Amino acid sequence: MNSKANWFLILAVIGAAVLINHVQSNPAVDLFGGYEIISVCMTNCAQCKRMYGTFFNGQLCAEACLEFKGKIVPDCEDIGSIAGFLNRAELKKFA
Repeated sequence: MNSKANWFLILAVIGAAVLINHVQSNPAVDLFGGYEIISVCMTNCAQCKRMYGTFFNGQLCAEACLEFKGKIVPDCEDIGSIAGFLNRAELKKFA
C-alpha cells in the first residue's frame, strides 16, 4: 500500500511539473496591468509634444502606443526612441 502511495505522489509531482511548464505569461503586459503601460506611453508622447512643439508628431506617437500596446515607450531625452516621431519638414526649415 505504501508503494502505491509513493507512485501516486511521484506521478502527481510529474503531472504538476508538466502543467507548470506549459503555462505561458506575458510579463510586459502583466507588469503594469495591461492598460497602464499604454497610459505611460501616451503620457510620454504628450510630454515630448510639450517639449518639442511642432517638431514632434504627438498624434503619430499616440497611435504607435495603441498599435504596439505600449511596448515601445518614447523617452523625450533619447533621440533613438523619438526619431520616428520627429517632424522632418519642420526640422528642415532650420537646417
